[in-house]
Amino acid sequence: MADKVIYRGTGRRKTSVAQVILTPGKGNIVVNGETALEFFPYATLVQDLEQPLVATGTSTDFDITVTVKGGGFTGQAGATRLGIARALLEASEDYRKSLRAAGLLTRDARIKERKKYGLRGARRAPQFSKR
Repeated sequence: MADKVIYRGTGRRKTSVAQVILTPGKGNIVVNGETALEFFPYATLVQDLEQPLVATGTSTDFDITVTVKGGGFTGQAGATRLGIARALLEASEDYRKSLRAAGLLTRDARIKERKKYGLRGARRAPQFSKR
């Protein structure tokens, strides 16, 4: 059991956190116990999280197991994508150039802005009445 090779990567996006485990395999992607196509409601999200595999040409080299928590499905797909990219880097440093060129190693720092007192949202002010 000690010779079993696994690579780990953690990805975050908005309020989602994904823990990714890569093992040598046939290209199966399991997210929270379901296949990726069953877990994510849109096929475009599955294509999005497969981008690191396509960029490095490893679509059929690894089986991927993902545990993702928090946020909505878009944030979860983005977190999974970053986790896969980071796990691929752990597998081989040679992938860094192609992943960086595709912009897959950058953590998207955009998160929801907090609501401020006296306003109706983060920036929306109540309607102004002159009289």
